[in-house]
Formats: sequence, structure tokens, C-alpha cells
Amino acid sequence: MAGMDGKRELLRHAVATVAYRATRALEDAPEEFAGFAGCGRTPAQILAHLGDLFDWALSMAKGEESWRNSTPLPWSEEKARFFAALEAFDQALAAPGPIHAKEEVLLQAPVADALTHVGQLAMMRRLAGSPAWSEYFSIAKIAAGRVGADQPEAVKRFR
Repeated sequence: MAGMDGKRELLRHAVATVAYRATRALEDAPEEFAGFAGCGRTPAQILAHLGDLFDWALSMAKGEESWRNSTPLPWSEEKARFFAALEAFDQALAAPGPIHAKEEVLLQAPVADALTHVGQLAMMRRLAGSPAWSEYFSIAKIAAGRVGADQPEAVKRFR
């Protein structure tokens, strides 16, 4: 976006990376994956936490920091809530004017935590017997602002 500072552009790219990698970790997951147990939190609980992270990030950006622990919704609804929270946060970053939290803080706290949890989901897919594809993420079609569940196809996958 013209006129946007480099830090905010990079933060938006990181948020798009979360969306892309989450899509890859969640695609084709069987419905029963939501309740997979034995690794601490279930995938549904992790996904609810991911939605909470981006609700928190948005509250920080607005200067009204607040946190909540959500009870997981049904799997498809929780996925929709997560991507809606990503989109709301990205829209706040894309809007003109200041945000009320340092970009570095937003990266090191909610965004980095989200990347960790997306990795957990990918690992749990393998443990649950339904592995997600691996991918060469360096050539993935990730773009700032593309933060919904509708992500481009993987360029080069492997197992």
C-alpha cells in the first residue's frame, strides 16, 4: 500500500503468512481432528486461542487492549471466527493513520504466538494420522492483505 511504512507492511505480510500457513495446516483435516486429544489442548481449543490472539492484537492496535479466553465453537464456525479475526486485524493495519501499539510488539506477541500454534496444528495432523502436506514456503504466493481462508494453491508440495 502506497505510503504505508515498512514496519507495517512487513507486519501485514506476517499476518498473511499466518493465514496461508493456517490454511495449509487445516485444509482437508477430517472433522474429528477438532477433538484430537493427547497433546495438551485439542485442535479446536488451539484454533479458538488463535482467534483470541487476533482479537487481542486488534484491541492492542486500537489502544483498548483486552484479552478473553473463548470456549471453542463447532469446528467450521471456529475456523470462520479465526479468519474473521485475522481480517479485522489486517484491516486495522491497512487503514490510514496510526495504530496504538508498536509493530514490534504486535509481531513478537500475538503474531509470533500464532505462528507457533499453527505449527502445532500441522504437527498434530501427523500425530492424528492425517498429515498436512509440506510445502516450499519460500515460493508460496503469500501477499499482504490476503488473510482469508481462500488462499492460492500451493506452488510445490511434498510429503
